[in-house]
Amino acid sequence: MALFSSRTSRRPRIVPALDDAELARVLGRLSKRNGGGRAADVTLVSSLLAETGDDWDRRAHRVSVLAEATADAGIAAAWLDKEPRSADALVFHSWSALARGLRDRRLEDAGQLVSRCYQAAEWRPEDPLPWVVLLGVSRIERYGQNDVNAIWREATGRDRWHREAYLQMLAYLSPEEGGSSAAVLDFVDVVRTRIPANAPCAAVELTAAVRQYQGLLAQGGVRAMTAGQLWEGGQIAAALEQAAALWAKPGFLQHAAAQADLNVLAYALCAAGRAVDAHHVFQTLQGMVTPWPWNTDGPAVQRFEQHQAKAERGRQGGVGGA
Repeated sequence: MALFSSRTSRRPRIVPALDDAELARVLGRLSKRNGGGRAADVTLVSSLLAETGDDWDRRAHRVSVLAEATADAGIAAAWLDKEPRSADALVFHSWSALARGLRDRRLEDAGQLVSRCYQAAEWRPEDPLPWVVLLGVSRIERYGQNDVNAIWREATGRDRWHREAYLQMLAYLSPEEGGSSAAVLDFVDVVRTRIPANAPCAAVELTAAVRQYQGLLAQGGVRAMTAGQLWEGGQIAAALEQAAALWAKPGFLQHAAAQADLNVLAYALCAAGRAVDAHHVFQTLQGMVTPWPWNTDGPAVQRFEQHQAKAERGRQGGVGGA
C-alpha cells in the first residue's frame, strides 16, 4: 500500500483499482480500447496476473476488480479459449461468471462453474482463489453449512487471513442472503480474537457492524431512530475504537484493499457521531471512494462528500457530531 499523504484531500472519486497503479493502468487501457482487440485485452489481463505471482491478497484484488469491470466484455471467454489449460484463465473466467451471478442473483451454469473451480484448484493447488469463488457460488446456490465450512477450510488453509474469503463467508451468513444475525455474530465472535489487527481481513468485524447498522436504518421507525446506539458500547464500540486508533496510521494497513476498509471506517465513525476521528481517515483516503458503504442511501461520491464536509466542520468546531 502506498504511503499515506498529508496533503489536502483530492476531489472524491470512485477508483476501482484503489491505489494499485498497475491495475489502474490496465483498467485504463481496457476502457480506452472499448472492446476492440480481444487478443490484446487478454494479454493485458494475463500479463498483470502473471506478474502478481503468489501474492494471494493482491491477486484476489486484481482478479476481482478486473472480472467485475469486464464481466460482460468477453475477455474471460477469449482468454480461456486461447489457453484452456491455464489456471489463471480458469480462475479469471470463474470469477467473471461469479461477478455476473452476484449481480443477477443467478448463475448461468453453476455446474460448469464449479467444475472449472475444481480444475483450477487441481492445476494450481496452492491458490486459494478457486475456493473463494466457490464460497461465492455457495451464496447464490445456498449450499448447506457443512459444505460451506469445508470450502472455507480449503480457502483459509491456503491463505489464513484472505480478505475476500472472510467477506464471502460473512455475506453467506447474513440475513439478507438467507442466513441470520445470530449466524453473523457467531462467526464474528469466533474469528475476532484470532485475526491480527493489521491482517487483510481485519475489517470483517467492522464490516458486519456497518451492515447491521444499515439494516436497522432500512427497517425505519424506532429501529432506525435508535440505530446509532449500536456504536455506543460493547464489542462493536471496542472494535471501532481499535480501528480508529490504528488503521489510518501510515503503513499500518498493507493489504491491497486497505483503502476500501478505510472507507468502512470513515463511514462507521460518521455513523457513530465521531467527526473529529473521521476527519483524519478522510484525509488519509485522499478522496478515494468505494461504492459501498456510501451508496445505501444515495450516490456514493455525493454521500462521501457530505460526510467529509461534516467531518471537516466537526474538526474545526472541536465537536464530535457528524
